[in-house]
Amino acid sequence: MDQLQNYLFIAAALFSLGLFAVITRRNAVAVLMGVELILNSANVNFLAFSRFGGMNFDGHVFALFVIIMAAAEAAVALAIIINLYNNYQSINVDEASQLKR
Repeated sequence: MDQLQNYLFIAAALFSLGLFAVITRRNAVAVLMGVELILNSANVNFLAFSRFGGMNFDGHVFALFVIIMAAAEAAVALAIIINLYNNYQSINVDEASQLKR
């Protein structure tokens, strides 16, 4: 009943939804949420392989590092989004290229 393929299917679905959100969205917050889905799919894979690979804690440690990295990434990305909104009164990612000027 509890098989590795079920976890891999859920991780693949999360990754696909996250990739779809990153590719199709123009809103910077929606793109950030897509990136978070992709990172969570990696966490599901780490934990699934840790569980079915002998119950070692390597997957848990890697998942913890991914969570810490995602928190730091979210803080930096939100700071960039706030800067984009302050300069252009929009959070459209197409306008982010104008920050170079």
